[in-house]
Amino acid sequence: MEMYRRKLSAVLSADVEGYSRLIQEDEELTIRTLTTYREAIRLLVQQYRGRIVDTPGDNILAEFISAVEAVNCAAEIQREIAERNAKLPERCRMNFRIGINLGDIVEGDGKIYGDGVNIAARMESIAEGGGICISGSVYDAVENKIGLAYEYLGEKEVKNILKPVRAYRVLSFPGAAAHRVIRAKRLMGKKWLMVMLIALCVGAAAIVIWSVYFHHPPFLTETPEETSMALPVKPSIAVLPFENMSGDTNQEYLSDGITESVITTLSKIPDLFVIARNSSFIYKGKPVKVQKVSEELGVRYVLEGSVQKTSDRIRITVQLIDAQTGSHVWAERYDRKMKDIFSIQDEITIEITRALRIELLEGEQARLWGAKETKNLKAYEIALQARAFSNRGTKQDNARARQLYEEAIALDSEFVSAYSALGWTHFWDARFGWSDSKQDSLNCAFDLAQEAIQHDEELEDGHLLLAAIYLLRQEWEQALSEAQRASALNPNGADAYSVLAGIVSCVGRWEEGILYVEKAIRLNPFPPVHYFHWLGRAYFMTGQYEKSISVWHRALRVNPDYLPAHSFLAACYISLGREKEAASAAAEVMRIDPEFRVESYAEILPYKNRVDRERELSALREAGLPQK
Repeated sequence: MEMYRRKLSAVLSADVEGYSRLIQEDEELTIRTLTTYREAIRLLVQQYRGRIVDTPGDNILAEFISAVEAVNCAAEIQREIAERNAKLPERCRMNFRIGINLGDIVEGDGKIYGDGVNIAARMESIAEGGGICISGSVYDAVENKIGLAYEYLGEKEVKNILKPVRAYRVLSFPGAAAHRVIRAKRLMGKKWLMVMLIALCVGAAAIVIWSVYFHHPPFLTETPEETSMALPVKPSIAVLPFENMSGDTNQEYLSDGITESVITTLSKIPDLFVIARNSSFIYKGKPVKVQKVSEELGVRYVLEGSVQKTSDRIRITVQLIDAQTGSHVWAERYDRKMKDIFSIQDEITIEITRALRIELLEGEQARLWGAKETKNLKAYEIALQARAFSNRGTKQDNARARQLYEEAIALDSEFVSAYSALGWTHFWDARFGWSDSKQDSLNCAFDLAQEAIQHDEELEDGHLLLAAIYLLRQEWEQALSEAQRASALNPNGADAYSVLAGIVSCVGRWEEGILYVEKAIRLNPFPPVHYFHWLGRAYFMTGQYEKSISVWHRALRVNPDYLPAHSFLAACYISLGREKEAASAAAEVMRIDPEFRVESYAEILPYKNRVDRERELSALREAGLPQK
């Protein structure tokens, strides 16, 4: 029999406003919407290091390790729901009420009980639809730690609790998510139409998934559009490419490498929202205004910097800017010996967390700055050069990158990330047919991924590489496990979320795939062309043909000859009965690949379920594409 134990936890209770009425009006639609929204909430709870305890009826009960995490998550949930609601007809919208309490609970049999839970439920009943209500204990814990405002509601009676409980409504200053939630709710009440998020795209590791099945230039990137995205609840930051001030273009690898290292470290901090490297680097070599960057990437803070290297010294200047006000939050210049480059990078990330008032637990600090990386300066520089070659995505550059990673490992056999990076070069050989034996290349990649993880179990990139290999082998459960591990290790990992999207989609969980792909694209707003693949494919598989068409047209703006976009456009148009447009799209497929045949195409489809495979193939046949 399991023992019950007491502990202090932050408890979040949520339910749907007017749920009974919604059920009466349209039971099937309400249940379907609730299921989709619950999955979105589950992902956010997981992201904020919480766990879903129970989901009776329309209620959701979750537990968090801290009040800060719970309130941040609640505000992000309301933002997410408001944005989803804005895209739906009024009768389909679903508003959640959220209550949070910090208190003593009893845990047992996987569930939680006690006063702490009861008070959270009472706070929920006080909250309005689309709103958040917190108890006094939560208010005391988060008052000066989160950029939100609060309205005191007085003391409330709670059943079986002797003393009244202070209650507060969560508000916000302009620009923060909770403020937009309230604004969205008011606008919907007036029946205004809104679109809160415009660019939804996926992170870098869709390369890992889709690249396995189609040949295409691996690093094409979408260009910025005139868009403005909602800010996350968490402090959000984009690290722009550090400028190379050395006067030597051969030193670009160093400034780029330092930028990527800072991005990588920051992205592992759960309380930060960090834009992926791909989107930050679209600004490389361009004069930019931080306000424009903020609007295009949907972040509040922008980090700029420069690097200048002499024979044995390095000078790095950095400045953190609040793009909303244009003010400098923090700036520093480091003029040190080259051997101090590792400590400089650590200091930069530490100062950023301090400037943004982010408190790290001891375990988080150890993981961020105690990682098993090289202290060998020569090995480090060689690895940065290898990374620059690898990013170019050609057979020759991939071979050169592999050679350099091998040199780095020869200098330091404990250089963990070099093992996984070397593994990726073998993976690309297998993917693009650049080696004599695809199987041998995959085996090399697998062995290197395993070796990297043996050195450091918390190396995200090693788990990500394993996930890609397992998916290629159609070992679904192992692929899913590794991808979930990678995303847990890096809460800002666009790569990991895109891998998850690909895996869950391949096994037929298309709605879940959409959630992951949207999450990944938010982290990488201007993705390479293949990032659109899983989103467009998932929309098609769920019958959302107009949305799928829109996504594929975005892909074609990046690469007009992207064959999967044309084939899926043909499938979407014919599914909508638009035969002329379907025929035009099918003609584009044959123009790009005159040898295209539905039968041979079927052999490379990555689906686990036959019904998914047949759904796509049937549409392609109907659109007029040749069978054999």
